[in-house]
Amino acid sequence: MTEIPQERRVVTAIPGPKSLELQARRTATVAAGVGSTMPVFAERAGGGVLEDVDGNRLIDFGSGIAVTTVGSSAEAVVRRASAQLADFTHTCFMVTPYEEYVAVCEELAALTPGDHAKKSALFNSGAEAVENAVKIARSHTGRQAVVVFDHAYHGRTNLTMALTAKNMPYKNGFGPFAPEVYRVPMAYPYRWPTGAENCGPEASAQAIDQISKQVGAQNVAAIIVEPVLGEGGFIEPAKGFLPALARFARENGIVFVADEIQSGFCRTGQWFACEDEGIVPDLITTAKGIAGGLPLAAVTGRAEIMDSAHPSGLGGTYGGNPVACAAALGAIETMKELDLPAKARRIEEVMKDRLSAMREKYDVIGDVRGRGAMIAIELVKDRATKEPATETAAALAKACHQEGLLVLTCGTYGNVLRFLPPLVIGEDLLGEGLDIIEQSLAAL
Repeated sequence: MTEIPQERRVVTAIPGPKSLELQARRTATVAAGVGSTMPVFAERAGGGVLEDVDGNRLIDFGSGIAVTTVGSSAEAVVRRASAQLADFTHTCFMVTPYEEYVAVCEELAALTPGDHAKKSALFNSGAEAVENAVKIARSHTGRQAVVVFDHAYHGRTNLTMALTAKNMPYKNGFGPFAPEVYRVPMAYPYRWPTGAENCGPEASAQAIDQISKQVGAQNVAAIIVEPVLGEGGFIEPAKGFLPALARFARENGIVFVADEIQSGFCRTGQWFACEDEGIVPDLITTAKGIAGGLPLAAVTGRAEIMDSAHPSGLGGTYGGNPVACAAALGAIETMKELDLPAKARRIEEVMKDRLSAMREKYDVIGDVRGRGAMIAIELVKDRATKEPATETAAALAKACHQEGLLVLTCGTYGNVLRFLPPLVIGEDLLGEGLDIIEQSLAAL
């Protein structure tokens, strides 16, 4: 396991000379379409710190986009994955199966919401999980239409680009997209025209009305929703919105799919974000935090729905790779052992307290929101008009990067800073990271 001092250290300009040298090599050989938040090349990482090739140690408020929830080199993940590497790296579960895949499915059945019989299928990425959830829902219902929401993000494959709301950088120039995808309003409290208090009932009524009139409930195979939106801006749907949609789905034989790829596995202070309002989805998609940094994803759901697809209708050469499965068992072991949902709730307490105080001082912060260690600030040019301050968000992120704090932006308008620290981060680092955000705000 990588032992790395849990302290920020800036010894060169960021990026430093070795990173710049690697960046030149990258530019020569890596496709330009593959972006990076920071042109800083990582050498090692652990806990709440990432060290680059120049010896700079950055405080990590990104977790590889909510992936390294248990840290970048958690002992149980490294131990279990290393042991599996020594045994075998691959057989293909569809050729000769292995216990690790089954063990992950058993954990998913136990951990995901609901006490009904559940089954899972394992894949490589979040987008792949969402695509397979659609396949399963269509097979189960015999219907074709899929309903998604404003500000949604579900992936970069052709079908998941159709499901995703944001054009740049995800969809622009890549069409045509998969058909039979319908988009309805999201309950976005900060930007709801009649105010946050009306948002839940009004948005759910609008969404259900549009589905009924424009698509026909009898034609809908699946409603897919992120219980806390990720790339769309860390939007927590207004209370009542998700239960109303889940009820509508249940009454009309529609498969209700919770996309918990970014919000799942302790990130929001519960094992899964949909638990907050007691939502029990028919299917739940997971990835990111599931395996401590190794590529793994899952669709988990009601056994009768999961069994709808014909034998060999689901799968993929690498889906449920044994090393990734071993890593997932290590990540889940760590989450249980360290009570990471409680750690996420403590991170929320610390971050929201500080960020709300900053909002009082700086008018550019329009909203502070999120749950657990999935927290965001939305920046605006004017609090009355809520015009997005996109350039300011980019400048604030860059200023944080220069000081050795890794932060990410998101949001449909690119005006949201999102904070996704590893749940194992120390409170001293968390506080120092918040200090840097405040100092950078003051400088701007």
